[in-house]
Amino acid sequence: MGLELYLDLLSQPCRALYIFARSNNIPFEFKQLELLKGQHKSEEFQKVNLLMQVPALRDGSFTLAESIAILLYLARKFKTPDHWYPSDLQQRARVDEYLAWQHTGIREKESKVFLLKVLLPLCTGQPLPPEKLQGAIKELNVVLKQFEEKFLQDKPFIAGKEVSLADLVAVVELMQLVGSHDIFEGRPKLAAWRKRVEEAVGKQIFQEAHQKILNVKNLTADQVAPELREYMKQALLT
Repeated sequence: MGLELYLDLLSQPCRALYIFARSNNIPFEFKQLELLKGQHKSEEFQKVNLLMQVPALRDGSFTLAESIAILLYLARKFKTPDHWYPSDLQQRARVDEYLAWQHTGIREKESKVFLLKVLLPLCTGQPLPPEKLQGAIKELNVVLKQFEEKFLQDKPFIAGKEVSLADLVAVVELMQLVGSHDIFEGRPKLAAWRKRVEEAVGKQIFQEAHQKILNVKNLTADQVAPELREYMKQALLT
């Protein structure tokens, strides 16, 4: 049995893994799971990841959850080019620094905007009160400013002159909103960095991975499992 990656490209961490594997010619079997249909809650998938979350990896009898752990596993196993996770102590520390911050930084804030702007109206059939969405966007703007000033600064990439896992994880997080809220508009430094990352990983792979999220406006309520729709409605309204 070869390497299997369980992914839904609607998910930011899944896209990071997909792009990393494709751009490094890592052979894998793409096991697609549709989160909105609740396929990650099946008994079969629980044998791969008891946490019932994607992404997940199965490599023979070995299974692994959590996107950052999987990225590092692939980088080490397939000995990918050094720039992805640099051997230089300080450059690696810069990558680690961003990967440690992003969970409660960009990922948390952009996910909130995505949930409020896309999933809540989809599940309830009603638009969100403007003031609630504006509050979430304001929080997102704060961390975007932190990202530019603290992590990117005036460097081509987060760790220096070459693309790294930090850049890949960051760009797919920000791309989550492009289909519904273009956060690159009016941010030339961020837009130029995004272009550099896209070129570094390969434009075709980048666009392929983001096709689903760029068409997020086409989602309809009947594409969401009823029990999941009710669950998300309750979770998002509390």
